[in-house]
Amino acid sequence: MADIDFAYEVAADSAGFPMAVSIFADDDDVRDAMREDVSAAGFTLREARGLSALGDGGPQALGELVLLDCPVPDAAALAGLMRMDTRVARSGARMIVATSAAGLEDVFGACVESRPQILVDPLRAERVIAIGRMLAEQPKLRLRELSETDRLALLRLTEQVGKIAERLDGLDRNGWGQDNGAGPESRSAFRFESPVDGYNARQAEPLRRSKTPLPSARLVRKIIAARKARARFVDPNLFADPAWDMLLDLTAARVEHQRVSVTSLCIASGVPPTTALRWIGQMVDAGLFERVDDELDRRRAFIRLTDKAADAMARYFAEVGQDAVAFA
Repeated sequence: MADIDFAYEVAADSAGFPMAVSIFADDDDVRDAMREDVSAAGFTLREARGLSALGDGGPQALGELVLLDCPVPDAAALAGLMRMDTRVARSGARMIVATSAAGLEDVFGACVESRPQILVDPLRAERVIAIGRMLAEQPKLRLRELSETDRLALLRLTEQVGKIAERLDGLDRNGWGQDNGAGPESRSAFRFESPVDGYNARQAEPLRRSKTPLPSARLVRKIIAARKARARFVDPNLFADPAWDMLLDLTAARVEHQRVSVTSLCIASGVPPTTALRWIGQMVDAGLFERVDDELDRRRAFIRLTDKAADAMARYFAEVGQDAVAFA
């Protein structure tokens, strides 16, 4: 692809003032990289501090965008994150939170009000792409008008950067593609494992009945197994369909009287966790998924089908009948 130069104006609000960003990260290198990236995006830096500053709640105003790096949050960091979540929601700002696979459940549970974009073990390129998405979604931002050709080129470029970043990350973590003897699943850059022995991402919950009965869990699990089997024969990226895979998983869980954690649902999606989290957000917006906070532990949350989605899935399976495996 030929070199493309997208000349943006400085990101500004409706009055023409540069948009501001607040950064919170303990790692000096990460904090410095964030500074460079937000500067390149046209923001002005309002503050760049460690995670201990999350709980300050002082008079200093937040930026319109908050970038937060919280890979393995401890109790103090989670308490600060919960306060920041409320501040961001009340101020109308947007927030991007980077964490690790081990910290995902805690971070997701702590962010109730602001609905941030959560990145899991992100590469720097993924952070930049996330900032770009915020630029596109923030109505206050004022960017130079792009032609339709530029818009399409930018979209393709963004997708390519993300895929290249993922591949490079996988090569770097696994000796540039050499077999480490642990099998193909262990070489995935985004492979999730249970945090501890006996970890149970699913817990029993009451089942709401659909107007049309849902299919048996056995049938849905058979469909899920058949979809996973394709990966043994063809490149799974050719058939990535995270929304449908998550719908199937939550349908089976509903029939089985189980609750599904966000980590478990990310695994079921078959795509990198950061991508899965964006899909979960879109499905919530569409009224198909809903977040359910754990009544015993407010730091933990689950995802389940809405009644609307359950009824739709029940009608779908009633339509296709016993041929559901072939259609899915």
